Amino acid sequence: MKIGYVRVSTKEQNTARQEELMKSLGVDKVYLDKMSGKDTDRPALLEMMNFIREGDSVIAESISRFARNTKDLLELTEQLNNKHVRFISQKENIDTDTPAGKFMLTIFGAVAELEREYIRQRQREGIEIAKKQGRYKGRPAKQLDTFDEIYHQWKSGNITAASASKQLNISRSTFYRKVYGHENDNKPIDF
Repeated sequence: MKIGYVRVSTKEQNTARQEELMKSLGVDKVYLDKMSGKDTDRPALLEMMNFIREGDSVIAESISRFARNTKDLLELTEQLNNKHVRFISQKENIDTDTPAGKFMLTIFGAVAELEREYIRQRQREGIEIAKKQGRYKGRPAKQLDTFDEIYHQWKSGNITAASASKQLNISRSTFYRKVYGHENDNKPIDF
């Protein structure tokens, strides 16, 4: 059986391109996740890994759609291998039925992980430069339009800090920092 795995990083992203590819390849069943691939705890991926049987083929548009780091990629393909299931990545033209395909899978996975690390490093370096130039201010403070009303309810003992922070959709520690700023000359507190 040909089984397709489709993944995009957010609910807003479109899966049409990947789904069209699966149709053109004659895939029998498609599993679709709309979430980050940072780990393997994805509902459709887990369901697919439980569904697959010996002799099946799992097809993904690219390695990055299946796994985002070498460790996860190798663990997932090892699980497939243990079940005698073939993995095919269309973009990289990798097929784990061949020794060259297994080798290339490892190489491409390592290169993809290296590129992600380079991206993170460039991002950190860019932030440091922007901070030195005074252009980086961090994430903007969350606007709490109902803070005064909820603060007074909490101060008068009508609600707990846990309830107040839940109503404001912030953590309890953030609520206390905001209270501190409010009670000390209404100094704004960044959080």
